[in-house]
Amino acid sequence: MITELKSYSTEAYTQLSTLMGQLSQRCVFDEDKLRAVIADANCHLYIYTEGEIIGCATLCVYVSPTGRKASVEDVVVSQECRGRHIGSELISYVLNRARELAPIELHLTSKPARVAANALYSSVGFQKKETNVYQMLLE
Repeated sequence: MITELKSYSTEAYTQLSTLMGQLSQRCVFDEDKLRAVIADANCHLYIYTEGEIIGCATLCVYVSPTGRKASVEDVVVSQECRGRHIGSELISYVLNRARELAPIELHLTSKPARVAANALYSSVGFQKKETNVYQMLLE
């Protein structure tokens, strides 16, 4: 079942922490970040549960001078549950939520090594954008 996580619990934090560790070894996820995501009206954390959280995806919405945009972030399915189309269900759910906000330009990034994820994104209509992505960590 997919729902939006709207309140903090230690149990949800613990389960999401495990998932975020599977997303990236460099992921820095803590209780304050989870609380901030839940509190942000422009951020929607969707969780896939089967007794516990086994997948998640985040839809972040913002407005720029060139229009309303959104970004799909932190899509991850538990390693033990991959291959069951849970990622596909999560992405379909996020796309439906984004369509409710239309018109909107939807973005996501995925490492090239994530072959299955990239195939999924292409199969639902995402197209590679010819652009450079830059990152700067401000502390």
